[in-house]
Amino acid sequence: MTHFWRLIISVMIFLALNFFTPSANSSPLANTQITAGDFFQLGVENMQRGNYLQAIENLNLAIQKQKDFTAAYSDRCLAYLQLQDYHQAIADCTQAINFAPDNFEAYLHRGLAHYRQGNYPDAIADQSQAITLKPYNFQAYYNRGIALAGERNYSEAIVDYNRALTQIPQTISLSLADIYNDRGLAQIELQNSEAAIGDFNLAIRLNAKDDRAYFNRGCACGRNGDHFGAARDFSQVIRLNPSNGLAYINRAVARYNLGYHQSAIADLQQASEYFGHQGQKLAYEKTLDLLKTLQQQISSELEIASL
Repeated sequence: MTHFWRLIISVMIFLALNFFTPSANSSPLANTQITAGDFFQLGVENMQRGNYLQAIENLNLAIQKQKDFTAAYSDRCLAYLQLQDYHQAIADCTQAINFAPDNFEAYLHRGLAHYRQGNYPDAIADQSQAITLKPYNFQAYYNRGIALAGERNYSEAIVDYNRALTQIPQTISLSLADIYNDRGLAQIELQNSEAAIGDFNLAIRLNAKDDRAYFNRGCACGRNGDHFGAARDFSQVIRLNPSNGLAYINRAVARYNLGYHQSAIADLQQASEYFGHQGQKLAYEKTLDLLKTLQQQISSELEIASL
């Protein structure tokens, strides 16, 4: 080792020792000068970066310093929502509401957590309270709509989707597409396929890469007997999301109805392969049963045709 590199290393060690050695005037509790608001801001920044675990750690510190920090509970609830820890999300939102009964975001987020747990009555109650606090917020109407749909109350769900559409800024195209998608699904349940297809068309116009909208429109076309349209839409789903096994199954049905039997068999084989790779055992087995049934049906048709 040259004299030059020994000098560099010595300087680095000296600086490191001086950096990590506390001076006589320093305090080992220097971090006590960091306020609850500072930790809260760090949590918000981590949320914006999608680092939800780190956000929770910082929000924990904010709450430790200020027990009634309502916004910290509300934001920590949102982080838990992103991590699908709905029990903890509900607990945090409830605490936020206890400190501030008019906390709109806490009702909104707690309602969403209840919805994702399948607790539709409590989800509807929370979203209704959010609407009471902010009657012109589209998100609360939309959230209540999907909870009503969860209870199979499709007519009331459509009323809320319509209200959401009157409140939402037209520049938020992805959220608009979501509302049209869900309103279209409610229309299908009410046997109004034409209105459903109209909603899915609007969703696709707003977001041409929305594979969900193509899938939904394909289902509506199939119900209407438009097997060509169904095959077209499920093909688009597969282009956008090649691992969507359900799209292959639905395209197989459409192709079978169009008389493309070998293509239908190929689609079912592809679907079973995807379900197998994804570890979806039940879907894999049901697809193989459908494939066997289809092959038998085609064989019977060929036998009849040869008579």
